[in-house]
Amino acid sequence: MSVMDKLKGMVGKNEEKAGEAVDKATSYADEKTGGKHSDKIDQAGQKAHDYIDGQSEKSQGGQQGGESGGKQQ
Repeated sequence: MSVMDKLKGMVGKNEEKAGEAVDKATSYADEKTGGKHSDKIDQAGQKAHDYIDGQSEKSQGGQQGGESGGKQQ
């Protein structure tokens, strides 16, 4: 089992903690780069949150069949 498979399994079981970890990581990265890459860091954080939300929906029997390809705003 790869590291990514393990992470995916943990996200499905602990989506709230995973979201908090994403927030901490993005804040840390933004701080360490002096805000120079805030837009990219925010985009990465949003994608991580979207992934976590998608895993939560799958585990609850929501959307099936992968990513939609469209942005929701």
